[in-house]
Amino acid sequence: MEVRVQGPESVVATLTPAPNYYLYKDRISFKVVAPDSVQLAGVTLPAGKPKADPTFGTVEVFQNRVDAVLALNRSAAGEQRLQLQASYQGCNEPTGVCYPPIEKSVTIVLPAAHATASSAALTPAAPPRWTLNLDDRQVREIFSSANTWGLLAAFFGFGLLLAFTPCMLPMVPILSGIVVGSGRPTGRSHALVLSCAYVLGMALAYAAAGLMAGLAGTLVSAYLQNPWVLGFFAATFVLLALSMFGLYELQIPGWLQTRLAVAGNRLRGGRIAGVFAMGALSAVIMGPCVAAPLAGALLYIAQTRDVVLGGTALFSMAIGMGVPLLLVAASAGTLLPKAGAWMGAIKRVSGILMLAVAIYVLTPVVPASVLHLLWAALLVISAVYLRAVDSLPPSAPGHWRLFKGVGLLALVAGVALMLGALSGSRDILQPLSALRIGAVPAPGAGLRELQFIPVSTVAELDEQVGAARGRPVMLDFWAEWCVSCLEMDRFTFSDPRVQARLSDFVLLRADVTANTGAHRELLRRFSLFGPPGIIFFDEQGRVTPTRVIGFQDPEQFLASLQRISL
Repeated sequence: MEVRVQGPESVVATLTPAPNYYLYKDRISFKVVAPDSVQLAGVTLPAGKPKADPTFGTVEVFQNRVDAVLALNRSAAGEQRLQLQASYQGCNEPTGVCYPPIEKSVTIVLPAAHATASSAALTPAAPPRWTLNLDDRQVREIFSSANTWGLLAAFFGFGLLLAFTPCMLPMVPILSGIVVGSGRPTGRSHALVLSCAYVLGMALAYAAAGLMAGLAGTLVSAYLQNPWVLGFFAATFVLLALSMFGLYELQIPGWLQTRLAVAGNRLRGGRIAGVFAMGALSAVIMGPCVAAPLAGALLYIAQTRDVVLGGTALFSMAIGMGVPLLLVAASAGTLLPKAGAWMGAIKRVSGILMLAVAIYVLTPVVPASVLHLLWAALLVISAVYLRAVDSLPPSAPGHWRLFKGVGLLALVAGVALMLGALSGSRDILQPLSALRIGAVPAPGAGLRELQFIPVSTVAELDEQVGAARGRPVMLDFWAEWCVSCLEMDRFTFSDPRVQARLSDFVLLRADVTANTGAHRELLRRFSLFGPPGIIFFDEQGRVTPTRVIGFQDPEQFLASLQRISL
């Protein structure tokens, strides 16, 4: 038996039967021996396997490892030593010999409690079987089961997968613009050095922010997702973009250039430090979403204080996230011509990419109509630079015609987006849908939106869960700056199958955009570090084993609902 602390008011006891043995589910019990200020509120066990036992008839048994989640009620908030006694009974499979009940005692240290709210609902059960969609608890399990090198390899692989998520893809144009947008020849080695500096800055920023988040119990990037900070970052990218268009030159003061000349030459053109800083900045402003690997690593750090292992895993994950960026940037650098008019075109393309990043940064804090107008303006500007409105001579080369065709497509898309924004459309994929008269709506277009009951505090949550007795409850942690949350609204919660499946649920939503103290307390209640996160309660108000971390498409989400078995 192994016992570990899951939170200030939750303990997990892991029972692992020996080979050819099994444990009776109804014979597993726990008791708090000391101190008197801690009471056992409840024990949650997963479903066992039915077995025709010669002694007790048909019973539920555990033949493999089982996690028992113990919810605690505490009257003292400080750190306490908990003496726990467990009792269990099992039998030998081949011989059928059953053994008398066994009692074991263990002493662990409970961390200081964060809040006085009831912990009765904090009873997440054992993680479900391994699937392709890992949740944060399954990732945390890797820490305890894998060796160091296996752990680093696993998180490196997680990073490769995360590199292709919507939260990470905007880093590609940033790095490409930095590497190829200087207007100077860029060889293979120079491009590779700059790319490595960018990825290293990003990796260190992720590791540092993750460590601080784990130790503080919240996401550092959440503090940066406010209009003022995002507006500053967006303005920075706009200034960089305008310099790419040749409107002005961004230069440091002459006296500082002289001081840094020698050091700059040593740093392969004096740009490595700046690229490193841009990588760190990009990681912070583009990474507010919490996918399962990051959430699991943060949960492990916060609960075990194993800063070295958790931080190293985060660094390995960030390096994996940077591998595609390295390939893109290094390839872009080697494909550039050594000199000529192409360099000016490359600067303009880099400027367009910088403007796109600026709009992306503002996505969480501007209305949809304004966002559509910004994208429309960017597409029209791109069309102008691609000579969509210029006439081509009959002898124009093929690549000129290709660029003009792309420019015409950008112009049409920009005009459509502009008309859609002015007509009130909020669907960027169908901007002209509001102008259609008598058209057949798209699948799901006529369905109602899911109606969520807002909750902001632990007390409000407990009240709503208590009032919903007899009905299952879904609690959705959501934020305006969370890209995956918006994707869930746009693609998953709008699906008619999902809406039909959730019709029997009481739907609660915790909007943690402001990241207040009450919001952080609510997140800690379920060992979460930020959105997106979806918690499910059964008809008795108990937390179910299944929970959703990160984006899931309708099929994946329906599979998660199926595992709840409510």
